[in-house]
Amino acid sequence: MYNRINILGSDRMGKMSYISNFEDWQESFSFNITIKVRFNETDMFGHMNNTVPFTYFEEARIEYLKHLGFMQEWVSLDSEVIPVVADLQCDFLQQVYFDDKIDVFVKVNSIGNSSIDVHYMGVNEKGMVCFTGRNSLVNLNRATGRSEKWKTEWKDKLENELNIVQKV
Repeated sequence: MYNRINILGSDRMGKMSYISNFEDWQESFSFNITIKVRFNETDMFGHMNNTVPFTYFEEARIEYLKHLGFMQEWVSLDSEVIPVVADLQCDFLQQVYFDDKIDVFVKVNSIGNSSIDVHYMGVNEKGMVCFTGRNSLVNLNRATGRSEKWKTEWKDKLENELNIVQKV
């Protein structure tokens, strides 16, 4: 699938405070989508623009949340809650170019009362990790604009996902 080795120098690992053990972290992903780098996502040298992984994170996150059954309710006109990205970061590790195929992995890393910490990993066809990232996703009440606790069944699903991630 991909190289399960630490490809980073120790100086790079210090910048990614959300990863304590790279190899364990890397092994814990189970859900991914594949994206082909489009021409319009590159500069004149064919190098992927540094804003693009955020779009890939969004695509992977949406598919993952559909997989969990959350997006279907969030996009419903009757839904009282919506997901809001509270913060987002990306760390670049390898060059990515036009026409590369990238597997973008996504997982729940931790669960709060009304938020989750989501982690990402982009892996090229050679099995090299090209970028990593994380974000906080908050369950927000549409009417009040305030965070809202997870429904019991949703929190159960999230905890089940977290348990799967921790067992891998």
